Amino acid sequence: MFCSRTIGVHLLKGAAALTLILVAVYFGPGQPLLAIPLLVGAVLFLRGCPMCWLIGLVETIGNKRNRKPEQG
Repeated sequence: MFCSRTIGVHLLKGAAALTLILVAVYFGPGQPLLAIPLLVGAVLFLRGCPMCWLIGLVETIGNKRNRKPEQG
């Protein structure tokens, strides 16, 4: 449900969300109107809360382990 196609993509989304959160915290006190869209963007990257992102990471790892090798 929350998983991405690859672990790398999922980790990149988490890194992007963390970057947006850190920028919002840095600029938030002086410019609250800038912080709000940054936090909304972080929620979109995480697909909800940080716990949702973590559950998605576990699902992505599980899907990768359970995937059968393609026959070619």
